[in-house]
Amino acid sequence: MYPQRELIRLNAYKIALQKDIERQRVQCAAVASRVAQPFVLLDRISVLWRKISPFALFAALPLGFLVQRAVVPRVKILGTLMRWSPLVFTIVQRISALVTKPPVVSKNQR
Repeated sequence: MYPQRELIRLNAYKIALQKDIERQRVQCAAVASRVAQPFVLLDRISVLWRKISPFALFAALPLGFLVQRAVVPRVKILGTLMRWSPLVFTIVQRISALVTKPPVVSKNQR
């Protein structure tokens, strides 16, 4: 069907193309690993925050009162903010939990 010379040329082209594809795959993997580094850092921070967050809620209120007394004892606005911040924080947390929950599908809606 094809002359021998053309088959040899096509085989050489195929080998060169395979080498080029392999080189580009290696380059793509290197670039992807560099691009993913910030996401790895964000993932580590997220895991750390999930471990610390239950304790942070308990520590926030006493630390807030200590900061209020030590740093700014005479400012009434800060005192009001410190007094109402746990309630506001809890309300915001509950609302965000409601927003992120998936909707419940009843049997009639299917």
